[in-house]
Amino acid sequence: MGEESLRKRKGKANGKEDGESIQSLQPQTTNLQKQVGLISGICMIVGTIIGSGIFVSPKSVLANVGAVGPCLTIWAACGILATLGALCFAELGTMITKSGGEYPYLMEAFGPIPAFLFSWTSLLVTKPSSFAIICLSFAEYASAPFYPGCDPPPAVIKCLAAAAIVIITIVNSLSVKLGSYLQNFLTATKMIIVAIIIVSGIVLLAQGKTENFQDSFKDSKISVGSISLAFYNGLWAYDGWNQLNYITEELKNPYRNLPLSIIIGIPLVTVCYVLINISYFTVMTSTELLQSQAVAVTFGDRVLYPASWIVPLFVAFSTIGSANGTCFTAGRLVYVAGREGHMLKVLSYISVKRLTPAPAIIFYGAIAIIYIIPGDIDTLINYFSFAVWIFYGLTVLALIVMRFTRKELKRPIRVPIIIPVIVTLVSILLVLAPIISAPELPYLYCVLFILSGLIVYVLFVHFKFNWPQKISKPITMHLQMLLEVVPAEAVTE
Repeated sequence: MGEESLRKRKGKANGKEDGESIQSLQPQTTNLQKQVGLISGICMIVGTIIGSGIFVSPKSVLANVGAVGPCLTIWAACGILATLGALCFAELGTMITKSGGEYPYLMEAFGPIPAFLFSWTSLLVTKPSSFAIICLSFAEYASAPFYPGCDPPPAVIKCLAAAAIVIITIVNSLSVKLGSYLQNFLTATKMIIVAIIIVSGIVLLAQGKTENFQDSFKDSKISVGSISLAFYNGLWAYDGWNQLNYITEELKNPYRNLPLSIIIGIPLVTVCYVLINISYFTVMTSTELLQSQAVAVTFGDRVLYPASWIVPLFVAFSTIGSANGTCFTAGRLVYVAGREGHMLKVLSYISVKRLTPAPAIIFYGAIAIIYIIPGDIDTLINYFSFAVWIFYGLTVLALIVMRFTRKELKRPIRVPIIIPVIVTLVSILLVLAPIISAPELPYLYCVLFILSGLIVYVLFVHFKFNWPQKISKPITMHLQMLLEVVPAEAVTE
């Protein structure tokens, strides 16, 4: 205690001349703070998962399996897979309590190369492109009421999407609390539209609208390829089940709150998704659903006619909430990669005043805006969701590997070994099935892009050439002064 007060007095005395006075005066300000509780954790999961997917994916899932019965089965199975995957991540998250999702787990299990390839693919492609897609779908729904009877101009959609990215980036750079409060509010609004659709569906079922559920497995077209592609589309709607692992360092009491958020959050989403699909089928036949441009809007037009405008409005809220959750958590991935020396060092710095990884979030927003410019990246995300499942599979495999190689690590949560084995096998199937059933060149491009990270790793991380450091040092210094950021202090345990 005496030593602590002496250090504080010394810091105050040297405050004027000491170049490191920011850190010595305010040691607690330069680390991410534990500000996310259980309710915020559940909202982060529910809020990030329920985005644009459930309002867009039902059509794609149905198109692949061809009938109502298998379609509802796929939605439930996707929820079970997401829950099993998230439970594996809960063991990993409480065993290795570092933010950054898959990154630290791959680092511990397989070393720096797979971890670098994950951050390389996620930072430059999968995360920013999904952020951009969510904002583009927000822009489409938000602008739809202003262009009745026709599609909004692409320029309007792109400008609106870019504006959404800028606003979300600014909010998350300013405050962790503001970002999580915004998330809680947007989750509440999206639960309202989910409740409206589900209650309308239950009322219609009670009135006897069950004709679309008779012979529900008739005309179904089931093959390994079609089921895996249906899973891809369903799992796109569930994507975000691992989001809390990106912010483990900011969770209050992670040993309790991480698994509880997963066990409450994901089954809640699964029940909502299945009920929403049942509601869609009460007012639309399979053929009508496949012909619909936006399933939720068609549902609104048929069921809530005078007030059907509330559907695009609340779907816009829903997508912006999903984008906010993605930005909040993915900014942490950039932060951890920068901290490990796998990205520019300045990306791991923390704002002195705001306690947020501001440079990481700004970098992430800037890359997402670049993805908005070409606009049509729906095809791109299909091939890169293939890349995402390569890393999900690898991460769950890391859990199995560490059961044997890292027995000394404490495991507050220990899932039965069969769960990670099932998730790993399903991941392998999901990655290989589309290539075998419908081989296309973009899958090859995707694998080549991931492997191109090896060249970057060898040149800049392994050999650490001097000239990039000479270029980045003055850039880092100026950015530090501009953004008022400093390196995070090591947490003493």
